[in-house]
Amino acid sequence: MKQRDFFFDNAKFILMGFVVFGHLLNTYINDSEVIYALYKTIYSFHMPAFILVSGFFAKGFYQKGYLAKITMKMIMPYVIFQIIYTVYYYFLYDRSSFNVDMLNPQWSLWFLISLFCWNVMLLGFSKLKPLVGIGLSFLIALLVGYMDFISNFLSLSRTFVFFPMFLIGYHLNKDHLKKLFTPKVHIASLLIILVVFIGFYLKSDINYKWLLGSKPYSELEETSIISMFKRLGFYGLSVITVFSFLSFIPRQQYFFTNWGKQTLYVYLLHGFFIRFFRESTLQEYFSDTESFIMLAGLSFLITVMLSSEIIGSMAQPIIELKISRTKQFASKIKEYIKPSKESKESSTRI
Repeated sequence: MKQRDFFFDNAKFILMGFVVFGHLLNTYINDSEVIYALYKTIYSFHMPAFILVSGFFAKGFYQKGYLAKITMKMIMPYVIFQIIYTVYYYFLYDRSSFNVDMLNPQWSLWFLISLFCWNVMLLGFSKLKPLVGIGLSFLIALLVGYMDFISNFLSLSRTFVFFPMFLIGYHLNKDHLKKLFTPKVHIASLLIILVVFIGFYLKSDINYKWLLGSKPYSELEETSIISMFKRLGFYGLSVITVFSFLSFIPRQQYFFTNWGKQTLYVYLLHGFFIRFFRESTLQEYFSDTESFIMLAGLSFLITVMLSSEIIGSMAQPIIELKISRTKQFASKIKEYIKPSKESKESSTRI
């Protein structure tokens, strides 16, 4: 059996921790320029890196049954969680009407729709030479910003805007990544991320929504020919910060490595905690700079909890439409309880 690559499991777990942390930080971006700069720095790499890693693992898209597998893995959970989140928001926000809109993804569910579309788009783009395909994807992404109708509807804006990162990941190989793991690259990467943070801090008026990829130019600024070059600049920033971040990912197995296999579970479920946090009084306990260290700890705990075996066994029927992990976990519980019963019976006989 081929050994699993620990690098990618480590990367996915750490990135998911940043996703949760970034979503928690959103509540405080108007309270502190330091927090706002940190928020934008995280957003410059966390989803682009996730998308790049997803592209790296899409190399088997041409295999028989791959698209059917992706459809079941992405579209079915999307439909299920679109309904679940609609119900949750109905009660959480005390809305007056209940409306399930399958064409406008609820919050973070955009990723499922876009990931499905990226895999389908590979059918055409994979036939092009890497530089031609990547260049064309960038050109399309820059031009769609001028089309106001391309926004959150079916996650079209993010699908086109982030596709270049997915395609870059698809064309990457392990030899490319090995070049990141040198002392010189580590020092350069640290300096780059530090400079990016300082830059965001000094230029606090930079709209973070440029990093979300969900808006046409008209919703970010007064549209002009310069708009596409601004987006191109943010692309350059993301590519640099993504590879800078990846250079720090450990390649050995650690206590958190296995949790990296469950990032889809964390991604789909953490929204319940984030939305509740934003609507509760809990956010009042994290109002100063020192307490944001605790907020980072809370992000880690949420990520670990949702990566756990018990959550996986409970959520698998909804997320994967399977019960294999549920059965496996139930068997472990029975094995744990059985000796206790036998021991009790033995002591009774004595």
